Amino acid sequence: MNSSKSPGLAGFGVLKNTTCHTEKKISVFFSIIFMTVGILSNSLAIVILMKAYQRFRQKSKASFLLLASGLVVTDLFGHLINGAIAVFVYASDKDWIRFNQSNILCSVFGICMVFFGLCPLFLGSVMAVERCIGVTKPIFHSTKMTSRHVKMMLTMVCLFAVLIALLPILRFRAYQIQASRTWCFYKTEHVEDWEDRFYLLLFSCLGFLALAISFLCNAVTGITLLRVKFKSQQRQGRSHHFEMIIQLLAIMCVSCICWSPFLVAMARIGLREGRSEDACETLLFALRMATWNQILDPWVYILLRKAVLRNLCKITSGCCGMHVINLHMWELSSIKNSLKVAAISESPGSSKQINLQPLSSMGR
Repeated sequence: MNSSKSPGLAGFGVLKNTTCHTEKKISVFFSIIFMTVGILSNSLAIVILMKAYQRFRQKSKASFLLLASGLVVTDLFGHLINGAIAVFVYASDKDWIRFNQSNILCSVFGICMVFFGLCPLFLGSVMAVERCIGVTKPIFHSTKMTSRHVKMMLTMVCLFAVLIALLPILRFRAYQIQASRTWCFYKTEHVEDWEDRFYLLLFSCLGFLALAISFLCNAVTGITLLRVKFKSQQRQGRSHHFEMIIQLLAIMCVSCICWSPFLVAMARIGLREGRSEDACETLLFALRMATWNQILDPWVYILLRKAVLRNLCKITSGCCGMHVINLHMWELSSIKNSLKVAAISESPGSSKQINLQPLSSMGR
């Protein structure tokens, strides 16, 4: 019953003598709330993306819009599929033996958990790389980062995430029903086999690698924007730099805060044998934290725009009684303005003098 190489029976070993119990009403409430909020927020982000793509068809924004669309669509389907399965499990009183005798549902649930967990992290790192290239190498970005190349990157990221999710199935390792009997994932109880440890560590390492790439690229982008702003010594571009830096900080903070507990928990289980008595509750808390990242993604990437920041700065300046930053000139988008400023800074005459007045006149 506990053999991990028996697909039909491997998932039911945890159903015996489990010490982790969750209240049905609270758990169903959390699942429905997470799924509803996630679907609504991602659907709203998709509508905003479609309108933005129709209004702005510049090459500089095409790659960002395509990557953002892929991220939001992935989060939307993640909430739909995983949320629907979770609600079905709760509605069936978590009686896996009755509706999952062949372990098909648990395998599908586990594959979806891994895919929709890693894919947004991968897409977030790809977006960070794209922004870094767009700010530091605007000429290369405008000539090489075409829509076709971005679509190829999206396809490769999704295929890689699918491969990682299907790896246990290809190796005849069944996904396991977790101790709470509410979700399926890699084997996390009594992990003794090296291959089970490898899957946990692979998931954790890939997640941390994606976060590290995002952090590094966002840091380079932010430093470049600050250098250009201080080098230019002009006030016109400050609002655009301010918007971009705030978005980068929000992206890094949300991803790290939401995903770090779950990735750390997977790494700890993979590195040492056995589990503590409170590991089930810890995993559930970490899983819900990771779910919040998919809920907050559209608000960070799409809805945290210049209009929101402008109103927040107005409110802050009114409450504090001081002028925080000049936000009266919001004509150009942050990405478009950053590309033009970086292109000017890379020109041969930029070391002598950089004049941003024509740039602001173009915005008018």
